[in-house]
Amino acid sequence: MPTPQLYIIDYRLHGQPRSFIIRLERMDNAEAWHWASCDAGVGIIPKFGREKIRKVSRPMAERYGLSDVSWRLSGSGPAFVPRSGPGDGQGQPEVGSTQEDAATA
Repeated sequence: MPTPQLYIIDYRLHGQPRSFIIRLERMDNAEAWHWASCDAGVGIIPKFGREKIRKVSRPMAERYGLSDVSWRLSGSGPAFVPRSGPGDGQGQPEVGSTQEDAATA
């Protein structure tokens, strides 16, 4: 029996990027489209792990505004880059710099 792993699913809902992490034993494109539709509020999340439900297909998800669904194993993607933080000109000096350095920047 495979051990569950963490997967990151990225998708667009009405043009807006969205992303979430899910723990599953296996992942493929059909699973990614189904779980992206669940995250968007279109699909049904089963109450029990073994409950058989009808999965949301790609064409059905696209009718509700989902697009560009992709998935990857957690830890295998690009490094996180914060949008703003220390030293970005937002009033906070960089680590290791002095107040004088921040005032002249």
